[in-house]
Amino acid sequence: MASANVFEENTVKLTLVGRKGNPESLLAETAKAIPPSGIRQFFDIVYSTPDCISLGVGEPDFVTPWRISDTGIFAIKDGYTHYTPNRGLLELRNLITAAIEKQHGISYSPEDEVVVTMGVSQGLDIALRSIVNPGDEVIIVEPCYVSYEANIRLIGGIAVTVPTFADENFRIDINRLKKAVTPKTKGILLNYPSNPTGSSIDYDTLDAIARIAIENNLIVFSDEIYSSIIYEREHQSIISFPGMKERTVYLNGFSKSHAMTGWRLGYVAGPKYLIDVLLKIHQYTALCAPSISQYAAIEAMQNADREVAHMRTEYTRRRNFIVSRFNEAGLPCLSPQGAFYVFPDVSPTGLSSEEFALKLLKAQKVAVVPGGVFGECGKNHIRCSFANSMENIRTAMKRIDKFVKGL
Repeated sequence: MASANVFEENTVKLTLVGRKGNPESLLAETAKAIPPSGIRQFFDIVYSTPDCISLGVGEPDFVTPWRISDTGIFAIKDGYTHYTPNRGLLELRNLITAAIEKQHGISYSPEDEVVVTMGVSQGLDIALRSIVNPGDEVIIVEPCYVSYEANIRLIGGIAVTVPTFADENFRIDINRLKKAVTPKTKGILLNYPSNPTGSSIDYDTLDAIARIAIENNLIVFSDEIYSSIIYEREHQSIISFPGMKERTVYLNGFSKSHAMTGWRLGYVAGPKYLIDVLLKIHQYTALCAPSISQYAAIEAMQNADREVAHMRTEYTRRRNFIVSRFNEAGLPCLSPQGAFYVFPDVSPTGLSSEEFALKLLKAQKVAVVPGGVFGECGKNHIRCSFANSMENIRTAMKRIDKFVKGL
């Protein structure tokens, strides 16, 4: 037995010697191929610019309502700092399913059809991993949130883009969408209201998308994180269309609605067959969402409607101001139907979105995000967040107006 052990030890040593080389060569090819976030690259420059006004940050400028934070503090004081069930606290899941049914008329089981996640980002990641095999295609509608294509590529999927354009009010062209469907298509990823355009989807377009999904046996990933920040209309979810609850991953959370970005809390609702698989991935990669955040979210859902309404009213005031000022400056800007972004066209200046953003930052110390990072069809635009104080927005728009006139 001793000689056998010596032989095995020497074999291992020889094997290790044979693998000498650069450890950098061991990095995963897929991960290396993913480009860094265009937003984060740009803001590396922003952070080194003193006295800069940023219209680029994609999070509410409001602090989390005190009643919510207070509940989180008391959860810590009372010792509620342990693991929760993998699916999340049942009380929170009950509130989530009740809210979905009240808004959309669709009933989910809190025991079997909901998982509380670490934000919508984690929810979408594990949802995609539950459905997409290497080589499968997922359709994304651009301009779109920067992580969508990367999320799909990291699991070996292929992102197929369907462009939308400002002169079409960023509406999804159903004929383009139909042409994007192939035998390899597994799903369609939607985000409405949209980051970065603020556009939403009307009833007829949702109905057409639902029919395409059913006819082609596709899953719809519906990211509705901005659904509580919507103007002059009611938000409608694709889950409310016949046959769509069974084939939709409904994603939502608390980051935007309740100014809880740092609490990292979202949720996924879907049919049991899908949630069963998704839960296994969640168990092995995250175990559960933060307990303290979950207790705070219970308070948010029970008692913070007034604070949410106040934030929405303030966003409306800011939206109306910033849209009018961009149009007055000669940069065509649609009024967003939801979220807290505008996506003005800077092509009248003769500059690309990257040139415009960098020159504006250097000349006037105002930070915006080049639209090209959200997809090729966004290259003539910039994304500006009005989740900022009215004072800062007024000052920023004066500087932008001065910059454009100076060109």
